[in-house]
Parts: sequence; structure tokens; C-alpha cells
Amino acid sequence: MEPSATPPGGTPVGGRWDVFPQRTLEAVDIVILVLYFVFVLAVGLWSMWKTKRSTVKGYFLAGGQMVWWPVGASLFASNIGSGHFIGLAGSGAASGIAAIAYEWSGMFCVLVMAWLFLPIYIAAGGSSSSSLQVTTMPEYLQRRFGGKRIPIFLAILYLFIYIFTKISVDIYAGALFIQQALHWDLYAAVGGLLVITAIYTVAGGLAAVIYTDTLQTFIMLAGALTLMGFSFAKVDGFEDLQERYFKAIASNHVGNSSCGLPREDAFHVFRDPITSDLPWPGVLIGWTIPSLWYWCTDQVIVQRSLAAKTLSHAKGGSLLASYLKILPLFMMVFPGMISRILFPDLVACADADSCKKICGNPSGCSDIAYPKLVIELLPLGVRGLMMSVMIAALMSSLTSIFNSASTIFTMDLWRQFRPLSSEWELMIIGRVFVVLLVIISILWIPLVQASQGGQLFIYIQTISSYLQPPVAVVFLLGCFWKRTNEKGAFCGLLVGMAIGLVRMVLEFVYQEPLCGEPDDRPVVVKQVHYLYFSMLLAFITLIVVIGASLLTEPPPEERVRRLTWFTRQAAPPKKEAPTDSLGPLEVPADKSHEAGLPPAVPFEICDGPPSAYHSSACPLEDKKASKLMTVLLWVCGMERKAKETNAERKSEAPVAPRDEPRWVKHLLNLNLMLSLSACVFLWAYFA
Repeated sequence: MEPSATPPGGTPVGGRWDVFPQRTLEAVDIVILVLYFVFVLAVGLWSMWKTKRSTVKGYFLAGGQMVWWPVGASLFASNIGSGHFIGLAGSGAASGIAAIAYEWSGMFCVLVMAWLFLPIYIAAGGSSSSSLQVTTMPEYLQRRFGGKRIPIFLAILYLFIYIFTKISVDIYAGALFIQQALHWDLYAAVGGLLVITAIYTVAGGLAAVIYTDTLQTFIMLAGALTLMGFSFAKVDGFEDLQERYFKAIASNHVGNSSCGLPREDAFHVFRDPITSDLPWPGVLIGWTIPSLWYWCTDQVIVQRSLAAKTLSHAKGGSLLASYLKILPLFMMVFPGMISRILFPDLVACADADSCKKICGNPSGCSDIAYPKLVIELLPLGVRGLMMSVMIAALMSSLTSIFNSASTIFTMDLWRQFRPLSSEWELMIIGRVFVVLLVIISILWIPLVQASQGGQLFIYIQTISSYLQPPVAVVFLLGCFWKRTNEKGAFCGLLVGMAIGLVRMVLEFVYQEPLCGEPDDRPVVVKQVHYLYFSMLLAFITLIVVIGASLLTEPPPEERVRRLTWFTRQAAPPKKEAPTDSLGPLEVPADKSHEAGLPPAVPFEICDGPPSAYHSSACPLEDKKASKLMTVLLWVCGMERKAKETNAERKSEAPVAPRDEPRWVKHLLNLNLMLSLSACVFLWAYFA
């Protein structure tokens, strides 16, 4: 079958957009896709078999035994989801290369995380008598500031952000790709993806996620670079790309309208600070603030680094991720611009009616730029590979978010309300919560589809600019200013989030008008760019935190020792009755009657659910479990006997070692300078 594309400026067959012929996947492509699924599931099952899932640390932190290259691959795969392929290519098709600035900001921020933030998080493991590693970011803030309100507030906020900017976006992007390739219903595609994704995410824990992420990183790179080659074969070099991009205008464009026209500054990252869609001060500063939140304080990213066996391996993984962040400009943005050149009547549709018929979204169809290239350009068989790439991007991102979200809900929310939860209960609740998270995310998809003129990537950055700056400021001050106290941090979070939520609600209530329609939005929405709002929100939060901290008492010494950059080398406190931050919280037996709870006794993991709270009685210990129960226990990671599991828990290193061999340290620092130099060069060259 011949490609469905018309020449630039051509008209659809018969003048009707809805009968425009399209390619679809054929038998060979389907076979390759099935083989991909089998391979990924095999790797997931292997990692489930080989890794420790019987303890909370084993499930949520992969036992802290990961080396640098799977950590780096997982950082990249967790970040580059299907939303990036769809969103970056769509932004490239709609407005040029400026959206890539967020990726280059990530090149810098992931290194800041490894060199500045991660040593603090690791040292925090020795900040209390437990000497156990921090598992979640709200847990770090609880150690740093004390109290419960900040950790609970942060835990709820993180889950809120995951739903609005991560899960629903990736589900929609992956389903959009399947819809273009197979012509399935959008929600049927979503359901199919989630069933496959859940198999090894729920069962395997972080180790299974990291190992499958590593496999999918190689698949993503191979497929995306292949499509990049086919795309650039359609243009004669970079100069020809620039020339033809500005001529890529839909055939039904009205001559006196700017709707559907390419931007004059499409090939510039730094654009006019007043009138452009992405003003350069906002790109340089306003984007860096949410980027610092994402790479330095987001549970999804930091959890992978905490899983590294040493600080050197964590730094090496961050360097690998930083180098890989150079590629999205060439793998996604430029192909998206080429897609506009090849399919201007589809990707660059100029009016709401035609866009509605082409892709179902009257706001614009730039988000189909990447799927269109895959379906139309690639030969038989290779399309199946690229379909695998898109699903790999979706699955790697979703599995990472699901695992991290369940970690936060289980460790920071559930344990606050049930402090004597057994380890069995914690791991089951974490899995059940994933199902609820998926349902909420699917219900949010229609709003994602309608937002930001059809540019998915811009939608992500818009919501990030309203929710993430206050958290980034609190972490920065908490890590690098010893005087920050709990009252100041909480006041800053409360004020910053209230302002950010008001702006976010206004953004959804007053949608951006379609091209050619009058703009009746309030001034704060119409005139204040979301990147400038990000800067303003960070500044207000900064003033509130500093002011409230200085007006109240300084934090006690135990809230600073080994919990900031300047105190990370302090001697740990003397060990007293330890409180397991990774396992169940126990009330001492002689105090339990005061809490109205049954006596607490040492917890043992059984081949079945323990009795209420903590019990030394293992109901299934002396009985032979049925085959069905044995399979269920293995899937849930609770199949190991109590003696084996307790021995493993004792052998686990409580905190990742921070000592680095001299030659390793010099090699890492050399690569740090090389990566930062590459980042500066890219900013300067495309500015």
C-alpha cells in the first residue's frame, strides 16, 4: 500500500479528510510486536526471580545493589516516556525547537542531583538512631523538619502531580500512537496497555522495573535513531530542513490569517521575552526551577539513584542519563519538524473543523507528527519495531511512576495512619493503590487531550510550573540553609501551593481560545506567561520560607545533623532502640497499652498474611501451602521463609557507601566537566 501522504500543499483524496487513506500495521509488524512483549516479560520475570522482593527495601529500593549502567538507563527511560516522543515531536512540528530547552536543563539538573543532593540523602540515613537509608522524599523532609504535616502534604502533592503531569499524559500519548497505528478506540488502547504494564510492575518491584527499563532503553534508542535516519533521508541537510519547514503550510490555510503558519523564530531556543510563546528568561530560569524539582527531589528519579550500590555508581548513572539527554533534539524534535514538511495538511491543519476530522482534537493535530512518520515512512517490519519503541517508552515511564507512587502512598501515608502495619500489609497496599491510581488517571485524559492547543509537551510544563516551584524551593533551603525550620517550610508550601492551584484552576476554566477566536481570558492568565509565573511563584515561596523561619525558633540540632550539605559529615548519633524506617513501626511492649494497641512483638514474615498488627505466630508456617497460594505468594514477593528473609534483612547494607576511590572520583569529575561543556555548547549554538 502506498503512503497516504500528499505532497506539501496537496489536498486530501476526494476533498474529504475523514476518508484519507492510512497505513496500518501488517502481519510481520504484529509478529515483531508480540516478540517484543514476550522478551520484555521474560526479562521482567527473570528479574522477579533473581532479586529480593521479600523486604520493603528489596521491593522499593531493589536492595540497594544496582550498578551504574542500569541506574543510568532507568533514569533515562523513566524520564523519556511516550509523552516525550509524542509531545516533543508535536512541539517541534507546531513551534520549532524551543521545547528542547527543558531536556538540556535536565542535562544539568541530573548532575546537580548526583553531586549535591544525593550525598545529603545518603547521609540522612545516619541522621537518626536507626541508621537506615531514606526511602522517599517526604521521609527525608520528616527527618529534616520533624512533625507529620509536611510529609503528608508532600506525599499527597506528589501523587497529585503524578496523575496530572505523568501517568495520564503517558497513557494518552501511548494510546494516541496505537490509535494511529491500529485504529483502535482510544480507551480500548489504554486498557490493553495497562494490563500488560501491570504484570511485572506490581509483582517485581523496583529491581524488575530497572532491569526492564535497561532493555527498553536500548530498544528506544535503536528504533528512534532508525526513524531519525529515515526522516533525514527526506530532506537534504539542515539548511534544507530550515527552508522547507517555513513553507510547510496546510493547503486550506486562509491567506490573511496567522493560523497554521510556522513561527519565524522556530529554529531559536532564546525567543522574545515579551511576545513569544517561550520567552528566553522564562526558558532559562522559569524552566530550571521545575527541572530542579524533577531531577533532584522527585521520587521517581531519586529512588533509582538511591538503589545504586555506591555513590560512585549513582554518579555514573547520572552521567549516562545526562549524555543521553543530548539525543531528544535529533530523535524527536527534528523528526517532528520533518513530519510537518511531509504531511502539512495533517500535522499543520489550519482550522478547528479539519483538525477535528483528522485527529479528533480541534485544538490542533501536531501531536500526531511522530506516529505519522512511523506509519508512513518505515518499511514493513521496522514499523513493528517502532511500535515496540513507543510501547517501551510508555511502559518504562509508567512502571517507574507506578512503583514510586505506591512507595510514597505506602511509606508516607498508609504508615502514618497505621503505624503497626505489617510488612505483608505494606506490600499488598502498595500494589492495590496502583489500580486506584490508574483509574483516576484514565478519567483525567479528556482534559489532557483538550489542553494547550494540542501540544502535549507544553501541557506538561504548564502544570509543572504551577505545582513544582514551591516544593523545589523548600528542598533547596532545607538542604542548603541550616536555619530553615518546619514552620517556615510549611508556611512556604502552603502559600506557594495555594497561589499555584489558583492559577492552575483558572488555566482549566479559561481555556486558550482556538486560532482566530477572541481571547477573553483574565489578565493573569493571558498576560502572565506560565514560565514567568513559575519564577514569581518560586520567589514568593522563598520570601515566605525565609521570613517565617527567621521569625520563629531555629531548628533543634537533631534536625540538622547529617541532613544538610554543611552538616552531612557530622558524626551520627548514638544508636538507641532503632526504629526501622523501611519496615514496620513498632510500639515498645511496655508502652503499647498507652496507645491502645496490642503488645508489639518481633515481626516475622510468613508464607501467608500475618495476624493483626505484629504477631510472632505464622499461621501457615507449619502447614503445607496449596499450589495456588504458593503461586500467589511468589507473585507478591512474599514466598521466602521467615529465617531466609530475616537473614537477608540483616545482611543488607543500611546506607549506600559514600567513599569513592581516588581514580574513580577523578574520572567522574572529568566526565562531569565534559557533560556540562556539551550542555553549554548546545545552549550557545541554538540560542
